[in-house]
Amino acid sequence: MTAPSAGEPRDEVAAWNAFVDGLRTAGEQLAADTANLPENERADGFRALLRAVSNQLGRFEVDRDKPEFIAFNGWRQKFLMDNPDFQYWVADVRPDGRYRIRGNRGDAAYVSVTVYGTGGADTQAVSRIDSDAITFDEDGGYEVTVGDDRPPVGDWLGLPERATVVWVRHFHDEVKTDRHGWCGIEAVEPPPSPAPIDPARFGRHLSKASAAITHLPRIWTAAAAADRTAPNQLRHWDEMTGGAVFTEPAIHYLRGGWQLEPGEALLIEGGLVPCRYWNILAYSRFLNSLDYRHRRVSYTGATANLDGGRYRFVISATDPGPAAGDWIDSEGRAFGIVVMRFLQPEGQPTVPSARVVRLADLVERS
Repeated sequence: MTAPSAGEPRDEVAAWNAFVDGLRTAGEQLAADTANLPENERADGFRALLRAVSNQLGRFEVDRDKPEFIAFNGWRQKFLMDNPDFQYWVADVRPDGRYRIRGNRGDAAYVSVTVYGTGGADTQAVSRIDSDAITFDEDGGYEVTVGDDRPPVGDWLGLPERATVVWVRHFHDEVKTDRHGWCGIEAVEPPPSPAPIDPARFGRHLSKASAAITHLPRIWTAAAAADRTAPNQLRHWDEMTGGAVFTEPAIHYLRGGWQLEPGEALLIEGGLVPCRYWNILAYSRFLNSLDYRHRRVSYTGATANLDGGRYRFVISATDPGPAAGDWIDSEGRAFGIVVMRFLQPEGQPTVPSARVVRLADLVERS
């Protein structure tokens, strides 16, 4: 940062004011976008915006020389399609760095460590290792060296030139009752002590956080456009293939939206393709998972009730009973989004059928 000219604000003041102005801009856009929604949806939009701010501030001070894992997408920091059936940790790294990741899988059904890098306008997975290659001890502990120099023994993950961030994911069959794991990251070589603060870097990071928050309401509107235009059906979500936008590279996604009147339900039925792991999860229009802490809003292959390899889910405001199918609580939302994830499927998952039915008919069936 340079010294300001007479009458100009100091650089750090300008950066701070831009950040505050970005929050105001986002709020004004969100207010306009939600003006015709019910009161609870309008308030939920601003809660989602606050959660996003909390998420971004939680990762604001990045130290790639001495990184640490930040637990990502907790219920107070939901941000862009969180998944409560997973545990996530995220750390920013240097492509020429060398690090050591230690952790324990707990009762996780699957573990992956994925490095993402930038390339043009896109972010893609550039290096990864998963449960098939990671060595676990008897208690579920693991250790992975990350960097350009492969150690003579042990698990290793390279860092390509474009590498910027590493994600660790633990997939759970029943996250509410499973034993949770943990992970940590440290530099192999102790880094030199940096300057107490880099003013120019601080300003850049503040501007980046401001931009992310400013554009979020428009991202929500654009992301849900297809689900609103053609609701009550699912489709292949091809944009998320190959680890795009920090997704797990080995997952095939199906996605759709519901649009229901009072007394209606969306019935989703389909056949399960053989795969390593799968789940289904309901989201709000603001791309936050619904209230998984108190409601049933997701199922995994271990918790869903299958009939000859077929599943049947009912999205509705009230539970129609077990005979109707596995109930996904819509929280009474007229509109929402549902996503299915299939890890390492043996073939392309079949898009399930989806139809609107009277909730009373399902209740009578039960």
